Amino acid sequence: MRDNTEFKQVLEKRTLHFSASVINTLAKLRFHEALRNVIYQLSRSATSIGANYREANHCESRQDFIHKISIVLKELNETLYWLDLLNLFDFISLEEKRLFEPLHKEAKEIYALFISIICTAKRNTKPQTQDKTS
Repeated sequence: MRDNTEFKQVLEKRTLHFSASVINTLAKLRFHEALRNVIYQLSRSATSIGANYREANHCESRQDFIHKISIVLKELNETLYWLDLLNLFDFISLEEKRLFEPLHKEAKEIYALFISIICTAKRNTKPQTQDKTS
């Protein structure tokens, strides 16, 4: 399945670049003590996306894959939260807020991809038949 392998590689690279972009953009912010926790949380959740996806691509079963993709979705959701929160801060300039717009867009696009991936994986999961011996 060359297409599937190629897709995985492209998505792994995309999530890796997304993580780097978040960190690089956070580094451009003027430091404010009130940002300390948000920077930590956003950098943690954004970098976790690609790490968990890479882990999912080396899973032991379809159920393990679904579980790891669920974690990716949780991390994406958290990343979107922190990006939304940054946008609400009065002490961040409009220019600084605009730096995060492409990241927010990319996070939403990646989120949609992973929703599709998990839906497909769940749809392709065959129910386990139980032995009905009495």
